[in-house]
Amino acid sequence: MKILIVEDDFEIQDSIMQYLTSGGFICEQAYNLEESIEKISLFNYDAILIDINLPDGNGTELIKELKIRKKTSGIIVITARDAIEDRVKALEFGADDYLVKPFNLAELNARIKSLIRRIRFQGDNHITAGDFQIFPNSFKVLVNEKMVELTKKEFDLLLFFVSNAGRVITKESLAGQLWGDEMDFTYSFDFVYAQIKNLRKKIKAAGKRDYIQTIYGVGYKFNPS
Repeated sequence: MKILIVEDDFEIQDSIMQYLTSGGFICEQAYNLEESIEKISLFNYDAILIDINLPDGNGTELIKELKIRKKTSGIIVITARDAIEDRVKALEFGADDYLVKPFNLAELNARIKSLIRRIRFQGDNHITAGDFQIFPNSFKVLVNEKMVELTKKEFDLLLFFVSNAGRVITKESLAGQLWGDEMDFTYSFDFVYAQIKNLRKKIKAAGKRDYIQTIYGVGYKFNPS
């Protein structure tokens, strides 16, 4: 799962980055409004953490841009304790949740996971898609009632496929989802191919067929049943 952290305080930014990265998230950073708008124009994110008070503008402007561009990212606003009007305005513009500084990183982590689950899978802790049963909180996957042991990257890849079932997904989207925008794409494409090969092998062994269709020259399509 890929997160954009928009925060101009370097210490807060780094602490959030380190904590979420250690928990398996792909994290990218932006320190001002201009940089964050450029990021959302180029990439998609599962969730975006937005500090309201940025050096070159108000974080609500980024929320407006997300809605104009019809982005489906979950939005969590980070505000100062006395910024009640900003919190209300952010929620009115379309933010999904907010946290008041200082906040507990474990709570932030839980809220991000809950928000992504709500957006992707209507809040279900147990996801059923065709022959697949997926339990995001325990990283458990069943295919035709058979347990499939996946690595963290393979699990994230499967979740991304499930949330985009039936759609053609480009290799660029998959590379960005697994690595973020800092990776060398030549290398990350090789990584994607290897991850898909391993995922295919594991779920095919349980499901007795190939659920991932290669769309040559473009990417892949996932059919869960």
